[in-house]
Amino acid sequence: MLRPTRPDRNLALEMVRVTEAAAVSAARWSGRGDKNAADGAAVDAMRFVLGAVQMDGVVVIGEGEKDEAPMLYNGERIGDGHPPEVDIAVDPVDGTSLIASGRNGALAVIALAPRGTMFNPGPCFYMMKIAVGPRGRGAVDVRESATDNLKELSARLKKPIQELGVVVLDRPRHDDLVREVRETGARVLSISDGDVAGAIATGWPNSGADVLIGIGGTPEGVIAAAALKGLGGEIQGVLHARNPEEQSAAEALGYDFSRVLRTDDLVASDNCFFSATAITDGDFLRGVRFTEFGATTQSLVVRSRSGTVRTIETFHRHDKLQEFTTGL
Repeated sequence: MLRPTRPDRNLALEMVRVTEAAAVSAARWSGRGDKNAADGAAVDAMRFVLGAVQMDGVVVIGEGEKDEAPMLYNGERIGDGHPPEVDIAVDPVDGTSLIASGRNGALAVIALAPRGTMFNPGPCFYMMKIAVGPRGRGAVDVRESATDNLKELSARLKKPIQELGVVVLDRPRHDDLVREVRETGARVLSISDGDVAGAIATGWPNSGADVLIGIGGTPEGVIAAAALKGLGGEIQGVLHARNPEEQSAAEALGYDFSRVLRTDDLVASDNCFFSATAITDGDFLRGVRFTEFGATTQSLVVRSRSGTVRTIETFHRHDKLQEFTTGL
């Protein structure tokens, strides 16, 4: 069996150009009430820049199937065709509703790993997941109750439960979960969208988030795994079907709804790359600012093999920005 080509350069530093382009393009739609236009602008920008990157990439997690997503669709080949061979996961706008309403927390994100090392969600849109930062690694289990996990996490962090920040997506399906978390005395940090950002926040100092719990997107879980590998945290998930028919169809394709998918199951390589650029302000990055000379962006860039985590602030001149986004 051939071993996958191992990327030996820091592709994350090249991917930041991709997320910057997506963020700037999407930011022009912030607060304008059209999440599809914002997402479309980010997709176009991402694909435009990705095409110039030296790599032979295949989109494992994209905007959907080819017929519904003409660009960055699952299975699309991206890059100039030269090695390294990589899997690509993109979320051009993590938090489309956030950007449409001009609220905080929207990110443009991308993750890369050697070919064949990213979990392919296929038809499994959702998973029950739990994510923690470096200090909480090994203290939680997605199969246990929120109460038990919070008790263990409190002991591990040497932090009273009343001071724990628990990120939960604001969805009716989480009403019981929110009630249970509050009964323990922990604080619920409710987010309306953007659970990639929520998972990353658990591994970011002073974000106030200690753990993310709940049912969210499986593709977002894979992307978060790439980021948390570099940040030293962990994520666990169990596939969750919306109905028996969805589960039966997925099981027929070999998906196991009883298996716990850990960080290494979601991204098997120890040499993965992650980049996120803030579109709107968030817990750890400032959103795009348009100025008289152009725009400024802030990005988070992570490489798991070296354990490097960088924050990058970039100034984009108007004249160069126009070239950068030609045809977008």
